[in-house]
Amino acid sequence: MDDETGNCVLCERSGGLCTNSSADQSSLPTCLCPHTYGGPSSYHFVCPNANTNTNPGSGLNLGLKIGIGVGAAAVGAFVMFIVFMVYHRRYKKRYASSSLVVSHIGSSSSTSSSCLTKDLKKAGIRIFEYSELEEATDNFNPKRELGDGGYGAVYKAKLPDGRVVAVKRLYENHYRRVEQFTNEVEILTRLKHQNLVTLYGCTSRYSRELLLVYEYIPNGTLADHLHGPRSNLSWNNRLNIAIETASSLAYLHASDVIHRDIKSTNILLDNNFTAKVADFGLSRLFPADVTHVSTGPQGTPGYVDPEYNEFYQLTEKSDVYSFGVVLMELISSKPAIDITRKRHEINLSTMAINKIQNNELDELVDKEVGFGSYKKVTKMMIAVAELGFQCLQSGRDMRPNMDHVLNCLEEIKNKDYSIIDDDVFMDIIIPPP
Repeated sequence: MDDETGNCVLCERSGGLCTNSSADQSSLPTCLCPHTYGGPSSYHFVCPNANTNTNPGSGLNLGLKIGIGVGAAAVGAFVMFIVFMVYHRRYKKRYASSSLVVSHIGSSSSTSSSCLTKDLKKAGIRIFEYSELEEATDNFNPKRELGDGGYGAVYKAKLPDGRVVAVKRLYENHYRRVEQFTNEVEILTRLKHQNLVTLYGCTSRYSRELLLVYEYIPNGTLADHLHGPRSNLSWNNRLNIAIETASSLAYLHASDVIHRDIKSTNILLDNNFTAKVADFGLSRLFPADVTHVSTGPQGTPGYVDPEYNEFYQLTEKSDVYSFGVVLMELISSKPAIDITRKRHEINLSTMAINKIQNNELDELVDKEVGFGSYKKVTKMMIAVAELGFQCLQSGRDMRPNMDHVLNCLEEIKNKDYSIIDDDVFMDIIIPPP
């Protein structure tokens, strides 16, 4: 490139106009810059303050690169902000429900004594090491399994001090299990009733697995004695179990707690057939100043309040409905759900309502416990059936509360049936709620 051509290139790149205004065509051209009003440039063919980069198009490339860099940084910052917010919300949701356990149990499982709060100490709740319970259950030996529910398996265990206990092992350590773990610790720590299972202790929230340690109830569940090979309950046993279960539920409701999963497999029996209500994983503390709480669909098919199933509004009357199903199990010895029955009788509650409305109670009840054979037992079973019918009403406002149910059951047990006329029997035994 000759001098003339090179100078013109430099001039034009700097924003000037390369021209040769001299008559002498052999003279070098002049670079005219905008800010010099057409005067010659004194910067050797480069306009003042110009970008002197000599690579073609480099000015444009540099600006483009800067723009792309700034844009990418902005997009990256926005994406990081979104990721942070999502993580923060998930973290907050995950650990909000377990804050009670954290505050009760502490932030470390290395030393049991350092994890106990005053509330847990006062309630006699102990924090167990995972290894201790693993050894007590013989490494969770399947032969020691007492039961297997939807949320965890229960194992028989023997502690070093010689006590025989039941260890509940929640299946997975995630948000929902932590919530259930929290509920059980919260409720069983602060509530004491002779017909509620006793909580002895638990592992730390930060343990390898979430484990709960209960008193061992040796005689299985109510379901075992109604539907299984162990079915041997007399009518007196059944009525007492109904009264004891109703007593525990009335106590829970008075303490602003809804059990939410009342069923025959959650009613444990000791060697004297005394009832112990268990499994508070789905239970809810019920605020005293509201009529209901809205929750997601949970519960056991066959026992779930149909109004709750439709609107997901949980009230004390949801427990009343579930208890009504248990009453029907007690008088019939039939399970709550049985797909081998006729289609319209698969659900025991539907079957019971239809039989009672059609005056076909004799097709529902278990005659092996004395219905039709003993006048007193027959009247008592009719009365329990009518009370269960009230509990199973589809609208919660039509159901009695648990205090009323308990009073009726005690009345049924204590009445002198020999002096009651058959025609007025039901009005005396089952007053309206």
